[in-house]
Amino acid sequence: MISLWIAQASTAAASPNAAGSQTWLLDPELVDPGYTQTMAGDTIQTGFPPPPPPPDTPEWLRALGRAIASFFEWTAPLAQPLLWTALGLLVLLLLYLFVPAFAQWIDDRMWWRKPADEADAVAGHAEAGIARALLAEADALAAEGRFAEAAHLLLYRSVEDIESRRPGLVRPAMTSRELAEARDLPAVARDAFSRIARAVEISLFGGRAIDAGAWQQCRSAYAEMTVPQNWARA
Repeated sequence: MISLWIAQASTAAASPNAAGSQTWLLDPELVDPGYTQTMAGDTIQTGFPPPPPPPDTPEWLRALGRAIASFFEWTAPLAQPLLWTALGLLVLLLLYLFVPAFAQWIDDRMWWRKPADEADAVAGHAEAGIARALLAEADALAAEGRFAEAAHLLLYRSVEDIESRRPGLVRPAMTSRELAEARDLPAVARDAFSRIARAVEISLFGGRAIDAGAWQQCRSAYAEMTVPQNWARA
């Protein structure tokens, strides 16, 4: 039918009676039947099909959404206090990280510092006990008039203390004078060790015997080395 309509339209357009602007005017009697028949068929798409329906939301997802909404509604009155609390904690954290005095004040009052403090106290008591035992042994030698041997005992023990408190500082074949001049020793400990080393050095190489007075000086110097605070850096 469409072919017949097109042929008739072409014949009418090419006829000698059609001229000028009348060439493109077709007879409605020829157009309407063909148009009606064409539009009645399903070969020409005249509109867009409806969109597919959205997938159905699972019930568990809807329940989860309702639970989250209910939670935020329940916590809404607490939002502002929680915000201020978080801000305060942030300020405290910044002070702890960047203000050493504040960090020390906090550490001194925190429960987790207590075991470390107790451990330091136990270690201090143990060191004090060893030092008292050594001094008792040295005092026994001094009581027999063997002051040089007693001073040597304190010197050896002092070197051991330095090695334990400052590992790696004592090197093989290092003299006591070199060790006394080591810059890594705290000032108080270095001065105390120097007095013991000087007395022993004079006894060995200077030909001067260590008497009771020199022994008491060595003993006092070693007592200073047994104080933990004297090993703290200035």
